[in-house]
Amino acid sequence: MDGRTQAPPAVENTIFVQALTGGITVGPKQGRELLFGRNRPEVHVCVGEDDPQVSRHHGTLFFDDGSWCVRTTGRTPIRFPDRRMLFESEPPIPLAPGYTLLFVTGSSGREHALEIRVSGPDRSAPVRPDDHTRAPRTWPMDATEHLVLVALARRYLQHEPQPAPQSWRQVEAEVARVQPDAGWTHRRVEHLVTAIRARLSKAGVPGLTREEWGDPVGNALNESLISELLRSTTIIPTDLALLDADPAG
Repeated sequence: MDGRTQAPPAVENTIFVQALTGGITVGPKQGRELLFGRNRPEVHVCVGEDDPQVSRHHGTLFFDDGSWCVRTTGRTPIRFPDRRMLFESEPPIPLAPGYTLLFVTGSSGREHALEIRVSGPDRSAPVRPDDHTRAPRTWPMDATEHLVLVALARRYLQHEPQPAPQSWRQVEAEVARVQPDAGWTHRRVEHLVTAIRARLSKAGVPGLTREEWGDPVGNALNESLISELLRSTTIIPTDLALLDADPAG
């Protein structure tokens, strides 16, 4: 034992907000608001203090009907890690229990980080050092789906510095080389990936539908899909061996 005492668990829906200049922790209360922006005297958390493109009051965190939400009040959007953007004219977005990293858009490509953690219910006993490590929840995929997803995410699995999903035609070429007699087309690839996104979205994975992003959607849907597949270890770097398999073997 090292003699240190452990802090008691936080009340469910306690929010911890942290920026570069400081932070705040408060419990849940209907209608409670936390303001953030660059005007230090008038906000609870100062963010982007030296950036004139960040609004004095750029956003609000508020507790309503059992959950914390974020609303943009500034002129530039707030970006979520999955690349969703929340603009001033849009409805607030609820924050799930756990950790969320937000980015306040500033000038000249700058982004100012705002770390948020919302405590969830304490449903389990503390983890002991000798407890078994829990494996992440992987998403069930058949062999064909797995192969296509690995091809789609090749650049991520290769740890490229700025990866992007492969195009439908690039994926088609990859899987057709492994399965030359399977009749692959880029349309078949697109339909298969679209069906996987719909399945995972129905299971609660965010960022996989066009309605969540609006137009133009670009690569956002497949980027969100790949992010979830990597997070859950549904696909891993060693899966790249599937794309190097001998078609004759």
